[in-house]
Amino acid sequence: MAPKSENDEIHFRSELERMKNFTSVKDVQNINALVEKALLLKANPFQTKLAEGKRIGLIFFNPSLRTRLSSQVAAQNLGAQAIVLDIGKDGWALEFEDGVVMNGDKAEHIKEAAAVMGRYFDVLGVRTFPELKSKEADYSEKLLNAFIKYAGVPIVSLESGTRHPLQSLADLVTIKEQWTATRKPKVVLTWAPHVKALPQAVPNSFAEWMGKADVDFSIANPEGYDLAEEFRQGIPVFHNQEAALKDADFVYVKNWSSYNDYGQILSQDESWTFGSKQLKLTENAKVMHCLPVRRGLVIKDEILDGPNAIHLEQAENRVYAAQAVFHELLM
Repeated sequence: MAPKSENDEIHFRSELERMKNFTSVKDVQNINALVEKALLLKANPFQTKLAEGKRIGLIFFNPSLRTRLSSQVAAQNLGAQAIVLDIGKDGWALEFEDGVVMNGDKAEHIKEAAAVMGRYFDVLGVRTFPELKSKEADYSEKLLNAFIKYAGVPIVSLESGTRHPLQSLADLVTIKEQWTATRKPKVVLTWAPHVKALPQAVPNSFAEWMGKADVDFSIANPEGYDLAEEFRQGIPVFHNQEAALKDADFVYVKNWSSYNDYGQILSQDESWTFGSKQLKLTENAKVMHCLPVRRGLVIKDEILDGPNAIHLEQAENRVYAAQAVFHELLM
């Protein structure tokens, strides 16, 4: 797709109170306005005057495919320069504790590292990942909060121990563009089995965003897999998948490990794998997944290769979600 001419540049007026950071839905005053901005950018993505001369640093503490590439494309679409640092391979081991004598294997303190990055960039995106060993350590978000405290520039969470807000924004953008009826869509987040223990970040974040959106939302998971109360307040939780899926318009299929028995796999019940049997219970629902997906285990091929799957649309919308957020923070 070729960029439009300069005469076709969109002149955006923010409908939002300026965001200071983007780490959760709590940072967004008006999620509908942010979704609309993402859709407007999708219609005219090459807005290279909006962030001309700006730099966005993308700092990764763990591997990434969609988040890394979509963030780079989003920055370039706005005219900003995106620079990626894989800190696990290219940076020093960082110290996070205050008052320590650094005579061990940590070569640099986060106070200097984050502050220096803040001098180089106008916005910093930070990607972290929980170890799933200590609930207290993962849910404290020490690393992300250190960047917020010391960098001195807006911080975008590219996923953290507890949330994945750019994914959730892209999910909401996808639901918005797919839904044409006047009634509220029924959206169900359902657990599915997996061979590995996965974090709760994506389901936490999705539940948090859906709780603020104009949808009828519920969660289905086996006993022992309830998300933390702060993310599911007021949201119906079913321990029977069939009951939850009845008449659903959108089904988000995702695995997560236990929160209460932190990081543990309590079930690998493949009756929760989403296939044609589950789809028949719905209102011919659109089926969502954040990717990567284990075919045949989380979602069956018949669904992923069929007309109800919109996981690729979600992945595409990661670009425009990031583009909308970057623009808000760079205004």
